[in-house]
Amino acid sequence: MKTSFLLHLRRFELAAGSCLALSACAPMIATAPVAIEVTQPSAAARRIQILMATTVGLDTGYSRTLAAKSVWSRVGRLPQGEVYRPVGTIFTIEGRQVHEAYLVIRDKTLVGFYLPGEQNYSPLSTAVPLDLGEVE
Repeated sequence: MKTSFLLHLRRFELAAGSCLALSACAPMIATAPVAIEVTQPSAAARRIQILMATTVGLDTGYSRTLAAKSVWSRVGRLPQGEVYRPVGTIFTIEGRQVHEAYLVIRDKTLVGFYLPGEQNYSPLSTAVPLDLGEVE
């Protein structure tokens, strides 16, 4: 009877340990503070459209899909590239936490994200070419 109890206790400990390991915190999103040069309100905001759905793999192990035909409005500039926010929706990226994110694009390539809530830049370790069109 004692052996049966110890066996159940050991199974419980293994199950609990597995649950803890699986629920361990996801990696944090790498960020660096950055100052955005905001587009002047009087200037007509340039809009782009993602022509083909594109999946972006994040270093955290999560991925996000930029929807086909989604429209993005230029809101400013960083040293890393032009900053675009989604029109009519909110876009997020995920790591240990979920962050609202804007695209940072240089030469039709997604190089990272601007996190407006934290005023940080999050680089992609692998830049992602985008199929973009202009929206008038």
